Amino acid sequence: MSDTLATTPTTVKAYLRPIDAAGLATFAAKGKANPGSRGTNKVHTVMEGQYRSLSYVGNHAPVVVDEPLHLFGQDTAPAPGEIVLSGLGGCLAVGITAVATWKGVKLSKLEVFLEGDIGNPAAWGAGGALEKTPPEMGFQAIRVKVVVEGDAPREVLDEIVQHANFYSPVANTLRNPIPFSIALAD
Repeated sequence: MSDTLATTPTTVKAYLRPIDAAGLATFAAKGKANPGSRGTNKVHTVMEGQYRSLSYVGNHAPVVVDEPLHLFGQDTAPAPGEIVLSGLGGCLAVGITAVATWKGVKLSKLEVFLEGDIGNPAAWGAGGALEKTPPEMGFQAIRVKVVVEGDAPREVLDEIVQHANFYSPVANTLRNPIPFSIALAD
């Protein structure tokens, strides 16, 4: 007999840092009591030169936006469409986390992969294909794949993802036409 003890291997599962479930429930109750409530996001964008801009959001470091070299930018930062997709990915991740918390599911992995088909044949309206209409420009298709793991079966995880998608403010902004205005500042 060996002096070593026979041991059974154990698996340790690390879960993602949880959100405040009680705080989420309070926030949800406020929304239920006042379904017409709205918040306002504010961003201040300053053009630095060429196509590089800095967008200031609250007290955070600026979000840098640029265009790739083939679109006459410096390729120092993500392009505007990539920033839109990152906002969508972040919003879906927040929603998936919230719905999982609401359902009592602990997540151990959450990654969102996004692709968007976008075209700019009008060259931003600067002499390109000027016969294009707004529905023909911008994103024409967006594909999202979610890798999610947790202490629930795949069917429950899929339901969480679909539920979060249905209620995602950013996904719904991209799916639905909204009032949009632009004017010179006073």
